Amino acid sequence: MKIGIANDHSAVEMKKQVVEYLVEKGYEVTNYGTDSFESCNYPDYGEKVARAVVSGEVDLGIAICGTGVGISLAANKIKGIRAVVCSEPYTAKLSRQHNNANVLAFGARVIGIEMAKMIIDEWLNAEFLGGRHQDRVDMIMALE
Repeated sequence: MKIGIANDHSAVEMKKQVVEYLVEKGYEVTNYGTDSFESCNYPDYGEKVARAVVSGEVDLGIAICGTGVGISLAANKIKGIRAVVCSEPYTAKLSRQHNNANVLAFGARVIGIEMAKMIIDEWLNAEFLGGRHQDRVDMIMALE
């Protein structure tokens, strides 16, 4: 599975640790984020990873900024994206099972790397349940 990862300046270190973790688990990772600590604009990176997901360049995306909120808002502006901000594993799991979320976001200033790993594991291991949930996802996507 190919995973795209994006980040702003506040999440450079966390991104590096997440990439290492994903590669160790056997995922192919493409970097759409910055490697610089110089202040930058998170919407640019949210857009990049979202467009990569929609185009099929990667299967899923992970987006990290200070809180996860700004970068997820940017990603959600791209048609076909269902980005979710998660600060704990349960929401991550249900975001895939119920909402078929295709971009996971979290905040480098909100959670630590061990929590990020738990969130990522739950999100990647969960599968979309379809059924009534597909009807609801269709309703959400019709709003675009």
